[in-house]
Amino acid sequence: MEIIEWNDKFKIGVEVVDKAHAKLFRITKKLLELSEDASSNQSTFREGVKYLEAYSMMHFSEEETYMRSIRYSGYAQHKRVHDNFRDSTLVSLKKDLELSHYSPAAIQRFVATMNSWLKTHIMQEDQAIVGKAPVKKGYDFSSQIPIITKTINRATQELFQAEAKLSNPNYKGQNIGNALYCHQYYDTEGGVRLMMLLGVEDSLFVRGVNQLPGMQGIQKNEIKPEAALLIFEKLFEHISKLFRIETSYEFTKENLLSKDQFRKDFMKGYPCSLLYNAKVGYLTFCYRSQRIKK
Repeated sequence: MEIIEWNDKFKIGVEVVDKAHAKLFRITKKLLELSEDASSNQSTFREGVKYLEAYSMMHFSEEETYMRSIRYSGYAQHKRVHDNFRDSTLVSLKKDLELSHYSPAAIQRFVATMNSWLKTHIMQEDQAIVGKAPVKKGYDFSSQIPIITKTINRATQELFQAEAKLSNPNYKGQNIGNALYCHQYYDTEGGVRLMMLLGVEDSLFVRGVNQLPGMQGIQKNEIKPEAALLIFEKLFEHISKLFRIETSYEFTKENLLSKDQFRKDFMKGYPCSLLYNAKVGYLTFCYRSQRIKK
């Protein structure tokens, strides 16, 4: 697993902030080294995670104090990102570790998510504090996350017999393992096109296919496109109701995406990108909208 290390491109020019960021990179690197050391145990890694959490919270407080001192215009939105990380992302990651008994796969997911979140947060939100990146003025989706999560959970319980917990409200495209992907576009009467992406980890998807009549015992390499499309169609049917979409849309093989196609589409920018943990596998939901040109 490749680890991102601190370098000068991450500096924002505020000493107290830069020192904290450098230390956070060192902590995540140390956690990865612990995970690769056969002599390390759960207790050691648990203490490391506890230290990372405590140091992160201290850093957030210092950074927020600095933003208030300079009357930073993006303070409220920036603080929401900190709060979401503390209350959702970190909580879910720690729960994943505990449920898996600190398995190597869970530890790697933890470190990869932390490392990616730190890099992206510094280069976007933190650089914006000192004018090195534009302040995000996009639509704030935070108020919609609870209702989206409720809908996703209802769909996963119906299709996969599994409860979905929000793992990361700021999913940045991290690998969720072997997965199946699908996209769909919806045009609304108001002249707005909604673009949605779904990714479902193999282990979760197989569980869903096995719920279908006559599909019991099906393995990943035995899933036919028709069965995959049926699962995705049912997922999108749940989700589309959030946006009051009543029109039925046809699902064909063109809706299915490879991992590379998913990443290429994802890079176009999805301001709402959510990652869910359903215990037996991960699910990601992303959407964006644009006004259709007449």
